[in-house]
Amino acid sequence: MTATTNSASRPTGLSRFGDLLSRSGLLIALLLLFVGLALVAPNFLSSRNLLNVLRAVAFNGIIACGMTFIIISGDIDVSVGSAVAWASSLLGVLAIQQGWPLWLAVIVVLIQGALIHSAAGFIRVKWAVPAFVVTLALFMSLRGAARLITNAFPITPFPDSFGFWGGGYVLEVIPVPVVIMLLTFVIFHFISTRTVYGRSVYSVGGNEEAARLSGIRVWRTRIATFALTGFLAAFSGIILSSRIMSGSSNIAQGLEFEVIAAVIIGGTSLMGGVGTIAGTFLGVLFIGLLGNGMVLMGINPFAQEVIRGLIILAAVLVSVIRKR
Repeated sequence: MTATTNSASRPTGLSRFGDLLSRSGLLIALLLLFVGLALVAPNFLSSRNLLNVLRAVAFNGIIACGMTFIIISGDIDVSVGSAVAWASSLLGVLAIQQGWPLWLAVIVVLIQGALIHSAAGFIRVKWAVPAFVVTLALFMSLRGAARLITNAFPITPFPDSFGFWGGGYVLEVIPVPVVIMLLTFVIFHFISTRTVYGRSVYSVGGNEEAARLSGIRVWRTRIATFALTGFLAAFSGIILSSRIMSGSSNIAQGLEFEVIAAVIIGGTSLMGGVGTIAGTFLGVLFIGLLGNGMVLMGINPFAQEVIRGLIILAAVLVSVIRKR
């Protein structure tokens, strides 16, 4: 009887394979996508193209770290694209039109990004307003404010030295935004796995009432998560301004949906409590490679939107099935 029980409790080879496939599915899909595009997409494997892909996804990847925490906590933020445009426009107004020292303008832009999203988080917890509604208001108002202060025209030029952060290279090979993105992922991986705050985010998303009863200050965790996301959106707006060497209200349109898609594809559950920074990193790469490959193959832009939508739907369904 004991032998039978022990053998039944031990995972079979098939179950171990299924568990491995469940945890490594996105990595396998990413590798298959890479190999497939290498075979069919013209010039996909050129070093220039691959570096351009990494540079392009860097701006989304920076914000995706904060978005991962937002969704793990059970919320969502649809305002980050507008927050990027607002940060870029404000930086242009302060540093170019008003003549502020660039370093001071950068600090002010970062602080206001965190404060605006902190206010959104406060409204979320104080009056129990759904995060989607609060950030939808920001989505519209921040983009409108950016166009208001710039008259919808780019503000230029920044000092030439500023271009290093968005267009420069480390060791003359690796784009600076890619290095910044990798450092951001490392920092947020550490926060999510090695800090009390990181564990609190998972607890709040998994069961808010249980988290509250265990002594976690839910309101503080939610506001801090919104503040981090706002800070990263402002930071990404600064780096993107360096890339284009202007403050613009027309950048980052649709960025919020690309970021959310990357986080969901990376395995973060929209129901909260589940997700990893490593998974988000793979999701960012998957979205970037997919978009680049479809462009290289000349796929109709409208068809590209359909494909992205179906992939997001599939990722959500897989997440729901795994949680059940």
